[in-house]
Amino acid sequence: MTEKTMKAATIAVTQDNFNSIVDTDKPILLDFWAEWCMPCRMLGPIVEKLAEKYGDKVVVGKVNVDEQQALGQHFQIRGIPNVIVIKDKQILHNLVGVRPEREYTGILDSMIEDES
Repeated sequence: MTEKTMKAATIAVTQDNFNSIVDTDKPILLDFWAEWCMPCRMLGPIVEKLAEKYGDKVVVGKVNVDEQQALGQHFQIRGIPNVIVIKDKQILHNLVGVRPEREYTGILDSMIEDES
């Protein structure tokens, strides 16, 4: 899945748009991935589903680590897939590897409930 084929629900995060994306009070889920990474391909549909499920309550972005090496270095990404959940510009969760969808939804649901 390239940036061009990403569904509209997720945002292709780049060095250029990163600051505008994280400048929000919504929870942010960032999926660090690469085209050649098979586990990343397994996680991709889960991330898309999360983006569709949470709509405008959560910002869901994908960072291609091959194309956005500076962002990978900034977040000290050592292995992919790596999902980082941010709120108020603070990293609250750092999940390496493919996890069950319920793990991501549990985190996001609790963050959304905290806002209510």
